[in-house]
Amino acid sequence: MKVVILAGGFGTRISEESHIIPKPMIEIGGKPVLWHIMKEYSHFGHNEFIICAGYKQHVIKNFFADYALYNSDVTFDFQGENRIKVHNNFSEAWKVTVVDTGYDSLTGKRVKMIQPYVDDENFFLTYGDGLSNVNINELLKFHIAHGKICTITAVKPESRFGYLEFDGDKVLAFREKSKQDVGWINAGYMVMNAKVFDYISGNVMLEQEPMKNLTRDGEIMAFRHEGFWQCMDTLRDKNKLEELWQNDAPWKVWD
Repeated sequence: MKVVILAGGFGTRISEESHIIPKPMIEIGGKPVLWHIMKEYSHFGHNEFIICAGYKQHVIKNFFADYALYNSDVTFDFQGENRIKVHNNFSEAWKVTVVDTGYDSLTGKRVKMIQPYVDDENFFLTYGDGLSNVNINELLKFHIAHGKICTITAVKPESRFGYLEFDGDKVLAFREKSKQDVGWINAGYMVMNAKVFDYISGNVMLEQEPMKNLTRDGEIMAFRHEGFWQCMDTLRDKNKLEELWQNDAPWKVWD
């Protein structure tokens, strides 16, 4: 099944790096976050990707155009025919379509613009800045079983801060941060039926009017994920993911 990844935004909250490259191309462990996301879906047998590009889209296109070259040994022969020979050509079992969905497009418009590239059934949809160890095929089974238009993966993110407990104005305790102190959020890793396109019109945020109308019509179900999930929204998040990668990255489900 096709995997659609939103990768066209500006990433202003991590502008330390996103002023040079798109946020999904910021590297963790020497590879773009986009690559990490694709490796997870590929691990579960989903190898056809549609990338919703926009801001600095040439960086994404160049990455895939030269992917095999960068991951193989290469001989540059400047004599004779000036040829390049790639040794032990390595590439993933991927088919990647990079779609220019516009510089200023919002998420809803980006999704609408890739409609010609997906089938008339279901497709995966996720953000290009969130990593997880969600079981993709269990997510798909859940989506097929309930038969609604949209499934979102719901997670409880870690709180950044500890909590105070009061009795009136008197402090009773300092409590460590806990996932129990925050509610469920949409982590991406969604499954959509093609009927979702009927809910999208104009340059809109997918998470606003389209999702609200789907909710109104009872067409969204939540797949609750208690495992790892982390977005890369800020430099602090990026450094945290890098540290995890150097130790035992919980999202690395592939060999």
